[in-house]
Amino acid sequence: MKRSSSLAFGVAAAIGLAAFGAALMPPAVQARDGAVPAAAPDAPDAQVIRGEYLARAGDCISCHTRAQGAPFAGGLPMATPFGTIVSTNITPDRQHGIGEYTQEDFARALRKGRARDGHYLYPAMPYANFARLSDDDLAALYAYFMKGVKPAAQDNPRTDLKWPYRMRWLMAGWNLLYLPGRPYQPDTKQTAEWNRGAYLVQGLGHCSACHTPRGFAGAEKASTERDGGLFLSGAVIDGWYAQPLRNTAAPGLAGWSTQELVEYLKTGRTAHTAAFGPLAQVVTNSTQHLSRDDLGAVAAYLKSLGSDGSGPAGAALQPPAPAPQSKPSQPPTDPTALARRSGRTDRPGALVYVNNCAACHRSDGQGASRTFPTLARNSAVAAQDPTSLIRIVLQGSSMPYTAQAPSELGMPGFGWRLTDRNVADLLTFVRSSWGNRAGAVTPGQVAQVRSTLGQSASTDAAALQQRR
Repeated sequence: MKRSSSLAFGVAAAIGLAAFGAALMPPAVQARDGAVPAAAPDAPDAQVIRGEYLARAGDCISCHTRAQGAPFAGGLPMATPFGTIVSTNITPDRQHGIGEYTQEDFARALRKGRARDGHYLYPAMPYANFARLSDDDLAALYAYFMKGVKPAAQDNPRTDLKWPYRMRWLMAGWNLLYLPGRPYQPDTKQTAEWNRGAYLVQGLGHCSACHTPRGFAGAEKASTERDGGLFLSGAVIDGWYAQPLRNTAAPGLAGWSTQELVEYLKTGRTAHTAAFGPLAQVVTNSTQHLSRDDLGAVAAYLKSLGSDGSGPAGAALQPPAPAPQSKPSQPPTDPTALARRSGRTDRPGALVYVNNCAACHRSDGQGASRTFPTLARNSAVAAQDPTSLIRIVLQGSSMPYTAQAPSELGMPGFGWRLTDRNVADLLTFVRSSWGNRAGAVTPGQVAQVRSTLGQSASTDAAALQQRR
């Protein structure tokens, strides 16, 4: 479970692990697919199983588990400009966890951001999203954390933000302005699947916490599709660019079919791209465990979001065009690929690409399906904001580990050997080759990202700059 002159802005920007999860629908809109049936009142074991599924959907474990720590026992530090937020112990341990919480206490924490003793929680825990959860889902989550999670007597450092941000009562005004006030209400004009997807995305999945820009007070500028085109329009958070999740042209989802979205969330990769950065962890810990029906509802809802700010672009989605028939391998016709094959490296960045990238991503930028992502017409490459691309080159990244795609392949970081100019030229070359039409990257942008990273991405960088 999971910036500006106000406390809320600084805290909200601390959400480092963007969750793209999903939850079950309330009974009124729940699909009868048998994937995760509602628990009967006299079936506590079934309720615990359902709660475990929901906890995976919310990716609670990613933020509430520190390195080498017990599951859900907290202690994960999240740095902000105003101090460090430390996640809490949410195991049923009575002294250090939530073992003394009643179901009503638990529901108040998730819906209103108030702890058992009444103190206000910070919105780094996205209770504004969780407030949309149904009573049944909250009950199932409570049952799981009380009966399905092992108590851990793990004490953690307390969150202590700088003054005046440590004054938690300031959150009372924030809550008054930004809490939705009631659980998700189905849109009767839309299908059951659409409503299910909306509930998944807006609620426990809290996708907007990372993929929607925030205002001066730290709240999302739009919390549902009814609030206009800013909802899920993309945002920079914790040094990564969370891409738009709307059905728009590149780098949006217009070029994705619903099936591709489901496969991406289930396995962390498609024939064209792969999850990286924080999303790789989300796929590993959360979305891979969700049913295909739930992921299909998420995909259907996202594909309905238009770019004109009017909300749904239409609930009825057209099926994707049939995949083209495979053709015999042909010599490359793309000018960039032809130049690389002929040994020409006259364009800035081309030689950097040949020396560092071509072995895996090939001279034509096609990579290897589900192994080395293609760079040609890749939505991440075409992103409006190049922050994530810069970070990947400097720091490296790895694909998620999933049951259906267990090969956790990784890309090393090149920050130790490439100067800011090298990286800028390289990414400008990649973002303008093989059909890509994205903007240039500047050395200044690279330097800014590099300054936020640790020693691993900065080693020998100054010496390299001086020598060149």
